[in-house]
Amino acid sequence: MGMRVAEVGVGELVKAGLSMEEAQEFERILKAAVGGARGSDPSEVWREVVARRVLSPSHPHGLHQLVFNSVYAEWDESTRGPPLYWFPSLYESQHTNLGRLMETYGPRLLGLSYKDPITSHSLFQKFSVQNLEVYWSMVLKELSVLFHRAPRCILDTTDKSKHGGTWLPGAVLNIAECCLLPVSYPRKHDNSLAVVWRDEGNDDSPVNQMTLKELREQVMLVANALDATFTKGDAIAIDMPMTVYAVIIYLAIVLAGFVVVSIADSFAAKEIATRLRVSKAKGIFTQDFIVRRGRKFPLYSRVVEAAPHKVILLPAIGKDVNVQLREQDLSWKDFLSRADHLPRPNYYSPVYQPIDAVTNILFSSGTTGDPKAIPWTQVSPIRSAADAWAQSNIQVGDVLCWPTNLGWVMGPSILYASFLTGAALALYHGSPLDRGFGKFVQDAGVSILGTVPSLVKTWKNTGCMEGLDWTKIKSFASTGETSNVDDDLWLSSRAHYKPIIECCGGTELASSYIQGSMLQPQAFGAFSTTAMTTGFVILDENGVPYPDDQPCVGEVGLFPLIMGATDWLLNADHEEIYFKGMPMYKGMVC
Repeated sequence: MGMRVAEVGVGELVKAGLSMEEAQEFERILKAAVGGARGSDPSEVWREVVARRVLSPSHPHGLHQLVFNSVYAEWDESTRGPPLYWFPSLYESQHTNLGRLMETYGPRLLGLSYKDPITSHSLFQKFSVQNLEVYWSMVLKELSVLFHRAPRCILDTTDKSKHGGTWLPGAVLNIAECCLLPVSYPRKHDNSLAVVWRDEGNDDSPVNQMTLKELREQVMLVANALDATFTKGDAIAIDMPMTVYAVIIYLAIVLAGFVVVSIADSFAAKEIATRLRVSKAKGIFTQDFIVRRGRKFPLYSRVVEAAPHKVILLPAIGKDVNVQLREQDLSWKDFLSRADHLPRPNYYSPVYQPIDAVTNILFSSGTTGDPKAIPWTQVSPIRSAADAWAQSNIQVGDVLCWPTNLGWVMGPSILYASFLTGAALALYHGSPLDRGFGKFVQDAGVSILGTVPSLVKTWKNTGCMEGLDWTKIKSFASTGETSNVDDDLWLSSRAHYKPIIECCGGTELASSYIQGSMLQPQAFGAFSTTAMTTGFVILDENGVPYPDDQPCVGEVGLFPLIMGATDWLLNADHEEIYFKGMPMYKGMVC
């Protein structure tokens, strides 16, 4: 057991990095906060410390550690779980997306059981699992999903060969068009901010901005050039950093009725070749180089080694590519000129397709054999955006930044999470490991920052973000690796202890199945809820489910009715990989 908060004195505060004068003043403020807490429970004391902003982002990390650890010195994790660092207020909860939905529909759907978004969160989550159609009919109205032909229903379970059911049957739309058109709700107009970005090395220049109208016109220009270059339905790969140009290309491929093949820009030629072969890609967009920390790393040469049919090559810097092209390849400038002959090159009539049309082929990591080729339909982006809307509370006017790549599931996920909710997408063209990225977060007014834990560890250990103002951030998100409690303490403290929403899911799900929530208290490095509409059991070594309320260690078995989850694979037997040998639970295969 460590030092209790009442025992923290000037000596300990000086050891934590304060001057004698600062330590004396801090001791007075800390004692006042402890005395002002509602009772002596550590969670109430910490809540008061945060509410009074006793600690600031400019304080040394050692001081944050000292105060947090001393407040929770007598906390018993074995009976109470991990210590809590963030608590939703009733007012805040009522103004979240999910809280607003619960306040509007909760009394009618849950009757007298409904109290408020915090108290009734778990009840509403269970309701969403048992009433999928009710929940999704409400949430679809909250996103900018525009049907060319409306679905017959939300969910059809008559085809028993489909464990996951058939979602939004009969619907026809173009999900990229949904990202690009102005709508009255959620409020998106032509002058709304859609993308903000900055190139590495231009840290003192204003951030670049693109409105919804500008984005739409750029996407439509590329769509016209695609029609002049490829045949409808072709699979077209993207292997480049997640720049504003990559986002435009992604949306254009989908708008024009082609299929995106997602390839991470870190892959070697052999891995690129495998993904081109499995997807039968007819072309690939890439860059001449990747520029990181002022150094140029060849990318085009790596892509060419994978022997693609056709490469469309963008310059990493400037307007002209700096390499010799193969005969069949096109520079970005020459590719775009293929739309020059049109009377309106910046206008394109979207290709409307059934809801289950494939828009994107993503891949599992492929650590053993060929990677699984996972097709995303037009339902997958809806699911992805709906999860971000509900769990990360992405709203109109937010600025979402999450350093990733279109080759991984988070790339398409954040693209749709921004454009289907009316938020802006923030992209840094460079390494996220350095201060330049942190300054971009500050200057772009990022309000939701996504991370992976190893990135946070680098930021904390190198001290590269010291002195930057991240206080516009209202929440963080984290996925991909196990979080470290001390690293998360550092991250949250950068924005006056805003919550870090932990997410765990999969490419096949187009979403998370377990995560944190803005309607529940949060602990560092921990999940607090199953995702909305998601049900699962935890199985013992014999495949027998544990009771719901029993603490246990085991394997997760998801209920199969998951909107947006894939129900086939391009190069493997979906049934054999995901369902064979799994136990039955309440009439469902887990």
